[in-house]
Amino acid sequence: MSLLQASRMLLLAVINVFCFIPGLAQISVVPGVDHRVTEIRHLNMSYSFQTVPTKATWLRRAEYLRQQILVSAGLWPFPEKTPLNSRIFGKIEKEGYTIEKVYFESYPGFFVTGNLYRPLNKEGPFPGILSPHGHWTYGRLENQQVASVPGRCINFARQGYVVFSYDMVGYNDSQQIRDHSRPLAKSLSLWGIGSLGLQLWNSIRSVDFLQSLSYVDKGRLGCTGASGGGTQTFLLTAVDNRIGVSAPVNMISHYMQGGDVCENQANLRLDTNNMEIAALMAPRPLLMVSAAGDWTRDTPRIEFPAIQGIYRLFGATNKVQSFQSFAVHNFNQQSREAVYSWFGRWLLGESDRAKFSEKSFRLPTPSEMLVFFGRELPKSAVTEDQLMEYLIGSYQVQLERLKPKDLQTLSRYREIMVPTFRQALAAHYPDSKEVIATNERSTGSVQKMEFFIGRKNRGDRVPVVLWFPKGRRSCLTATLLIHSQGKEIFYSKAKLLVETLLSKGHLVMSVDTFNTGEVQASRDMNDRFFTTYNRTDDANRVQDVLTALSYLQRRREIVRINLAGFGKAGLWCLLARALAPELHRTAADVSGFQSNKDQAYLTHLYIPVLRRAGDFKTALTVAPTSALLVYNTGSAFETGWVENAYRITEKTSFLNIESRKINQIEVIEWLCQNDS
Repeated sequence: MSLLQASRMLLLAVINVFCFIPGLAQISVVPGVDHRVTEIRHLNMSYSFQTVPTKATWLRRAEYLRQQILVSAGLWPFPEKTPLNSRIFGKIEKEGYTIEKVYFESYPGFFVTGNLYRPLNKEGPFPGILSPHGHWTYGRLENQQVASVPGRCINFARQGYVVFSYDMVGYNDSQQIRDHSRPLAKSLSLWGIGSLGLQLWNSIRSVDFLQSLSYVDKGRLGCTGASGGGTQTFLLTAVDNRIGVSAPVNMISHYMQGGDVCENQANLRLDTNNMEIAALMAPRPLLMVSAAGDWTRDTPRIEFPAIQGIYRLFGATNKVQSFQSFAVHNFNQQSREAVYSWFGRWLLGESDRAKFSEKSFRLPTPSEMLVFFGRELPKSAVTEDQLMEYLIGSYQVQLERLKPKDLQTLSRYREIMVPTFRQALAAHYPDSKEVIATNERSTGSVQKMEFFIGRKNRGDRVPVVLWFPKGRRSCLTATLLIHSQGKEIFYSKAKLLVETLLSKGHLVMSVDTFNTGEVQASRDMNDRFFTTYNRTDDANRVQDVLTALSYLQRRREIVRINLAGFGKAGLWCLLARALAPELHRTAADVSGFQSNKDQAYLTHLYIPVLRRAGDFKTALTVAPTSALLVYNTGSAFETGWVENAYRITEKTSFLNIESRKINQIEVIEWLCQNDS
């Protein structure tokens, strides 16, 4: 299969994923107002889950969502799994079980802390269970009637499991992150770094820890937690298929998605919600535990049937079940016993529920269970700032190791990084059949038309102006002009640019990308989780460029397409070019953008996870090596990677890099080179 064929297959797969997005309203005409302005998604709004038509449709969607979770969490490309250096000590023997203290390194010098519960005087290997605790006051040591984390671990151990109960970051022994509920610096979101990503990686490494124990059966693993621990449970099971049985408690809701920083990260729930994420467990056994007194009260009639529909596609409806307690938000004894029974059925092969009644227990003192009580952290421990420095450095090293050296490694880079880049931009190149337009009528002249375009079922509305060259209506070169001030500038200051292109026989098109030109968006972005559920302005602008390119591609009179971006729009065009089919010629003004500085992205081009995805290094490496002019680079815009890509493909003559700002005439001359 050629690289071009592979690219086309990948493009079709992406189109199929975006054509079916559960919960989006069905819109087949361009709306009167851009829904991206009026419909601000958030954690407390009601979400729906449409019926999925086929198993194949779901499998494509599921693969896309797993990538979305991992990329948003900064975990794709997958970080290096460094040695755990685990320590297990301080054993306490009780009636039928033991408790030990544990710590290990999920990243070098960053510790996962908790307790290991084991059966006493029984032969292994035993099934293993992860027990994330949720936002209870005392974390993994919470022992109240409404929820007892040690109580469930003790009873699991007595039933024949090895259980690892571990801290959320900022709870109990895990104090290297200074405050659990404090959002990390905004700049870190450029790298996909946040509390959710740290905890998800801790959970993945906790699976590694359980599997490292000789007395744990590596093929029989489960996970259960309530509240924030429920969020950790379904996120882990979504991306790690080593978890064979799952029971997220009181967290899969159609109208509340989790209100803590460890449950929200930029890009995580774009066009999705917890119901769909939880359904990624299918077809592995899933028990949906809910409470009549919290946001999961509708689970038996809304969330459960929706997820059951996915299991039905696999012929596995017996592997998903709903249980509801008539109580407030909890993981009480009634709920715990439902989970014991579910795990016993699938991990122990025991269907007699009577064998899983909870037995009474007494806890050791906190000093006997806390890992670092009376002890200092190991000398290898890093501070929060040192951890962030390590993560960013490791991502940069990882990217550098992937840097293409020849055609084979270039193909490999594109295979790995195109999905990463697509997820970071939260954008896609739409199929021409997906692009819709209002009546394309001439306005004042047969040479010019003004109208709106959008995408089916997406609710976007993009103003367009289209100019035709006199006397020509076939075999045209189309040039799409994008300016950071909107299309109006091509009626005034840049009018010469349009007139000259028309005189050379080009069809010329311009659009007002999101929140530029005639439609100014006034979005309330004060919600601290805004980017968890909504795209930034710059991400929407990149999408609008892609939508405009697709519209041009479907016009029969057009045989080739140019793209030119001016001002800050040059940056949007370079990002869009990475996800578009091969263009004829592209010219981009990068305005001296400091492409290796976080502050430049925060100030001028805020798109979360973009730096983790390789920013313009990746954008210019994964794009087809067609004719490209990058100008006004100054001394700050990185060009080494794009030069490398063109050298590998032996197309250096197609690349022109200018450090100076060139004028409109020079841009036109370059765009019109070799026109026939």
